[in-house]
Formats: sequence, C-alpha cells, structure tokens
Amino acid sequence: MSQSTSPLPREVAGRAVREHRPARSVNALGRSSGLALGTSLIWFSLLVLIPLAAVVVQATNGGWSGFWHTLTNPQTLAALKLTVGESLLVTALNVVMGTTIAWVLVRERFPGAAILDVVIDLPFALPTIVAGLVLLLLYGPRSPLGIDVANARPAVFLALAFVTLPFVVRTTQPVLEELDRDVEEAASSLGASALTTFRRVILPSLVPAVAAGAALSFARAISEYGSLVLLSGNRPFNTEVASVRIIGYIEGDNLAAASVIASVLLVVALVVIVVLDLIQRRVSRRG
Repeated sequence: MSQSTSPLPREVAGRAVREHRPARSVNALGRSSGLALGTSLIWFSLLVLIPLAAVVVQATNGGWSGFWHTLTNPQTLAALKLTVGESLLVTALNVVMGTTIAWVLVRERFPGAAILDVVIDLPFALPTIVAGLVLLLLYGPRSPLGIDVANARPAVFLALAFVTLPFVVRTTQPVLEELDRDVEEAASSLGASALTTFRRVILPSLVPAVAAGAALSFARAISEYGSLVLLSGNRPFNTEVASVRIIGYIEGDNLAAASVIASVLLVVALVVIVVLDLIQRRVSRRG
C-alpha cells in the first residue's frame, strides 16, 4: 500500500518559521553591557514600574472593603463592561481588517497605494481630541454622510476603531515584506492549495506580529479618552467608559477609587496580553 503524503511537507513549513525565529544565545555581560542594562532597568523602573506600583498601592489605601465597594459600584461596573467589551470587539475587527490592509499594501500594486500607506498613520499623528472632533463632524448631528451616532454606543466602537486601526497594520506589514516567496512557491509546486500554503507557511510567521498588534490595539482601546469625549457624550450606564469614570473620581478628589479602576484595567490588559502570547505560541508550534 502506498502511503498518502501531505501536499506540504513539514520541513517546508518549518523552514519558513525558523527563518523568522532567530536563535538566542546567552552571553556573559561585559562592563559596558552591564552598565547599559543597569541604566535601562533604572529608567524603566522610574518610568513604568514605580508609577504602576504607586497606582496599585493607592488603590488599596481604603482597604479591601473600599476596593470592593468601588469595583461593585453599578456605574463603575457598567463603564468597565462597556470598555472591555467594546475593546475586545474592536481588537477582533483590527485583527481581520488590519491584516487584510497590510496584505493589500504589501502584495498588491494599485494606484494610490503610497497615499493609503501614509493615511494609515493618521490616527497616530492626530491628537485624540482632534480625532474626536473629526468623528463628530462626520458622524454627528450635522454629518454630511447622514450618519448620526453621537451620544450612542456605536460612537464608542467607532472612536476606538479609528484610533487603534494602525497597530495591527504596522506590526504585520514588515513581516509580510520579509517573508520568503520561494517557500510559498515551493509549497505550491508540491501541490499545496492556497489555503494550505497560508495556514502552514504564512500564518505561523504572521501570528506573532498579529498578536503583538492586537495586544497594542486592546491596550490602547481600554485607555482611550480624548476621541470619546466629544462623540460618545459620556452618558452614565450607556456610553461612559472607564477612562471617563476615572476622570470623574479624580475631579471628585477620590484618588483611591480612580486607582481601583486603573488597577483593574491594568490587570485586564496583562491578562489579554498573556492570552494572546499563548495563542500565538500555540499556533506557531502547530504551523
């Protein structure tokens, strides 16, 4: 009996993955390397670790009863649910559309491609309050498109989608540009379908970049404030997001409550980043 062979041998797919996964070696630190490492850690601690620790400490100033009381406040819960839920939806959309846009920019040639490549970065360049104004003019009461989502839940999704669009595109695009076309052609010559080639050759190399972009997209979405202020209306139990709720507590001189929400957002962001990292590792191994 003749054994059936896969249209794409594992060694072909494995080659594509290995070419984009450089080996790491651990070397003893020299004096200059040790100094650079120490300086980097000090700077990172001053800029990130110590402020984050201060937020967590501030959140527990009122004790666990105060922490729980703030967290179970109906208005706070509604803001957190809206923020996390909309951020997850926007991230899922960005994974699909961001990867598609990156693919079109890299693999297709069409008039205006260079202009589109520049316009993708506009959400990065625009101050978020300006982005909110732009969205209000386009999708507010005086919309030239006839679409009015101001002060409604779709406004939250629209604003988050606008400011997070570039993340997946810009993390995925360089990987697509560096992929070896010869491996794809070899897979096709061995009888692999386009779907099999994508799943076994392209996807394992692409997933880490997509996961990184998704993590950045989610982290940006749950912390967004400026683009939402004008468009969403900040209506409690309806369009109020967590960042607006934090501002409300700060204006009411309740730093502990504001820190509680900030700590919860921090934990949620870390959990999502870890989950995305586990997913990309699993997909890469199965590639």
